[in-house]
Amino acid sequence: MSTQSPILIVGSMAFDDLELPSGHATNVVGGSATYSSFVASTFAPVRVVAVVGDDFPEGTLGSMRARGIDTVGIERATGKTFRWAGRYDADLVHRTTLDTQLNVFASFQPKIPAEYRDSPFLLLGNIHPALQLEVLEQVRAPKLVVADTMNFWIHGEPKTLAALLARVDTLVINDEEACELSGTRNVSRAAREILRRGPKRLVIKRGEHGALLFDEYGLFAAPGFPLEDVVDPTGAGDSFAGGFLGYLAGLPEVTPLALRRAMIHATAAASFCVEAVGTSRVATLEKSDIARRVSEIRALYDFGASTM
Repeated sequence: MSTQSPILIVGSMAFDDLELPSGHATNVVGGSATYSSFVASTFAPVRVVAVVGDDFPEGTLGSMRARGIDTVGIERATGKTFRWAGRYDADLVHRTTLDTQLNVFASFQPKIPAEYRDSPFLLLGNIHPALQLEVLEQVRAPKLVVADTMNFWIHGEPKTLAALLARVDTLVINDEEACELSGTRNVSRAAREILRRGPKRLVIKRGEHGALLFDEYGLFAAPGFPLEDVVDPTGAGDSFAGGFLGYLAGLPEVTPLALRRAMIHATAAASFCVEAVGTSRVATLEKSDIARRVSEIRALYDFGASTM
């Protein structure tokens, strides 16, 4: 009997116009819900709540459904889909936002279908914290709530974000955001301050350097996987979140060890994302792909500790 539990993902679906060292790419399908749902569906059934415009390709929705992603909660509104344009530096670490067009996303009000409300796993993508709180009001006692946020909300909506932190199990942010949220430049101190505000655990993404998990059992470091060809880092953090929650949804119980293993699987999933432009690689990701890369990560850091 399968132990897979459905995951509810609420976030953005978008078009990205990217200026990359390898060239320009326009009308690239992106958005937090798109990346995370493709990756999470590798492990478990996924349900998505988002909004798209008239211009969003039906083919992408068909590809999602083919992977077992329930798209009933994706609203197609009259108008244009959310669009983001950005330029990446040569190191593919730093980027500059060139344009943001909210379009139909500006009036997005998440409506959770009745059949979604008992979803045991919930991923709140990077949207306004007030909308994240609205989602929490509509669901019924989820087993695990993971939330993402960004510096725009950290500075612009501190009170609303504080209310959200008091209600989530796991916060997933990058190291810069952790320092901005906590008011300290030391990552360990930042984690302690953020955990004091409500979350049971904190995941700090560190790009090519992997990610850190802080919880009541201490600190766990998931290494990054060294890649020869990094093409497009857009969506890597969302892919990480989808892999993290997806792996956990496939287990009978969320334990401290399971969380640490989820970190490794999430790192592996995110490494595939950056190897191609947009969602093209994660849209075809298989569990065997991730398992193979997890084994490669394990081999990289195996130094025979048990024999010392």
